[in-house]
Amino acid sequence: MEQVAHGDKDAFSTLYDHLAPLVFGVVSRVVRDRAQSEEVAQEVMLEVWRQAARYRPEVGKVTTWVATIAHRRAVDRVRSAQAAADREHAQAVRDRSRPFDDVVERVETRLESEQVRRCLRGLTELQRQAVTLSYYRGLTYREVAETLRAPLPTIKTRMRDGLIRLRDCMGVTT
Repeated sequence: MEQVAHGDKDAFSTLYDHLAPLVFGVVSRVVRDRAQSEEVAQEVMLEVWRQAARYRPEVGKVTTWVATIAHRRAVDRVRSAQAAADREHAQAVRDRSRPFDDVVERVETRLESEQVRRCLRGLTELQRQAVTLSYYRGLTYREVAETLRAPLPTIKTRMRDGLIRLRDCMGVTT
């Protein structure tokens, strides 16, 4: 262990071969999933490599120290998985508690559409054309200017003024 603490890779390889079965056994008894156990065991062995200098022989045997690290890491993984499952369950409950009402949604959409049409009628013809081409046909300001055969700055002004009037008509606050 002292050689591992000084970065000796050959010593770590020997230590790994000796301790890996113990680590995997401790972890798999807690985690109970082979793939997860293999992953956690790998993390434990990396931690042993990184923390080797922290091992104190006067406190206990190497196997006890490594088994303790393995058990703690396995418990952490189980707790993490349980917390994730709890979060997913809570989100599912929240999603279920707010049922989607298709009728209400369609009515609100229809009312909003009618309000938009009414507000569009309140624009000047030039503003309505610019806004309609841009938002309903997906044209850029430059394409709107070309379609309406108007200078780009004029189109930008019409769009700005039209959108301000639409915002005010729709009751949107900034």
